[in-house]
Amino acid sequence: MENNINWNFDNSYSRLSDAFKEHIKPVAVKYPELVIINESLAKELDLDLSKINKDKLSSLFTGNTLPEGSNTIAQAYAGHQFGHFTMLGDGRAILIGEHITNGNKRFDIQLKGSGKTSFSRNGDGRAALGPMLREYIISEAMHNLNIPSTRSLAVAKTGEKIMRDTLLEGAILTRVALSHIRVGTFQYIAARDKKDELEIIFKYVINRHYPKLANSKNKAIDLLHNVMSKQIDLVVNWMRVGFIHGVMNTDNMSISGETIDYGPCAFMDTYDPKTVFSSIDHMGRYAYCNQPIITKWNLSRFAECLIPMIDENQKKAIEIATEIINTFEKNYEEKWLEMMKKKLGLLGNHSTDKTLILDLLTWMHQKKVDYTNTFCHLMKFEVQEEDFQDRVFKDWKKRWNERLIINNSSNEKSAALMRTVNPLVIPRNDKVEETLDLANKNNFKMLFEFLEILKTPYIEKKNTYKYQIPNENNKEYKTFCGT
Repeated sequence: MENNINWNFDNSYSRLSDAFKEHIKPVAVKYPELVIINESLAKELDLDLSKINKDKLSSLFTGNTLPEGSNTIAQAYAGHQFGHFTMLGDGRAILIGEHITNGNKRFDIQLKGSGKTSFSRNGDGRAALGPMLREYIISEAMHNLNIPSTRSLAVAKTGEKIMRDTLLEGAILTRVALSHIRVGTFQYIAARDKKDELEIIFKYVINRHYPKLANSKNKAIDLLHNVMSKQIDLVVNWMRVGFIHGVMNTDNMSISGETIDYGPCAFMDTYDPKTVFSSIDHMGRYAYCNQPIITKWNLSRFAECLIPMIDENQKKAIEIATEIINTFEKNYEEKWLEMMKKKLGLLGNHSTDKTLILDLLTWMHQKKVDYTNTFCHLMKFEVQEEDFQDRVFKDWKKRWNERLIINNSSNEKSAALMRTVNPLVIPRNDKVEETLDLANKNNFKMLFEFLEILKTPYIEKKNTYKYQIPNENNKEYKTFCGT
């Protein structure tokens, strides 16, 4: 057991029955070497890293040594992957425990890439340096964009090569989450058709994530409402910044409402609702414009799992669940409209607001302009000319300025609102790839600079401009799951 550096574990999930998990330890690695540690996140977790040297940290964040109080498990879950149901589980990740902060906040601490488990199927249980650093970069960027997300505490190399299409440097990511309970966790239990197990996970989720529902008359109905509300908020935030998750399987939808599992994710440059980056999403199931649709689909699978908990009368339970799910479109559209109004600095309400927004998006699509930089231009942060001298855009801008005057809103008020939701910088795909290419050559200078810029995406810094201009040669960019 390693020096506990203020670890404070209370491993409630590991105390559930073995139906929910497998007790297993990480597979030791040969030459652990710490690449990066998230000092600010460590402070938020009340961890004191000053008491432990780099070698011991390397050993700790590869799982070669385990912290005092840990209880390592691999969690069981299922999932609809591209619409096809599969029984799954943590095939290359091990939950080392639930850390409680001084403020009594509970976080899962998970090692990703830590070796085979009984859920690994044909996988080797390992992960490569590039994909683990990608998750570190994107998850921290999402957090700083004020989007609920799992976090990255550390990445460490294993000193071993792993085989994918070629030999790659092995690495392990330490992931921090409110929990790793997914829609797929409920699907796994529902597929076993054991109501007692469903009641256990249902009660556990209420206690851990939704304690305010403790006195609810129908906890299942209220849980469905709450999870749906969180997921709508989440996907509206994704749409706000042009984020495309890429693999919105039900096992990648967190019950807590966090963005989880950064595989073939990317950010959209040129505005096109049908943008897909994932190399395996041939039909565009998880395209930018389909993310709300898939969110509803996933929530429908969650609702199916809750049917026995909603009402003893199955027919009545299905009717209630269907009625709730059918409110998705209205709730989503209202929240999306409010989000887009903020992006344009529109205060109050006006009958022309939706038309004004859709006209801008239509123009952006037709002219193939950059999504992020269009809003930078409207905030008077000039990044590049694009087609902002286009006559149609000038006419639209005139209508927009006229709308800003309504409700006696000042320019300062509108500008301040816009600056809270429109990032000046996002993790642009070419910059992510350049950073990872250098890291794979053991050059981490750009990684640290990039992360520093991404810490404050709404504030202009000295080097911000270097990360704002999209790469014109990046039109056919593809991402991969990175397993």
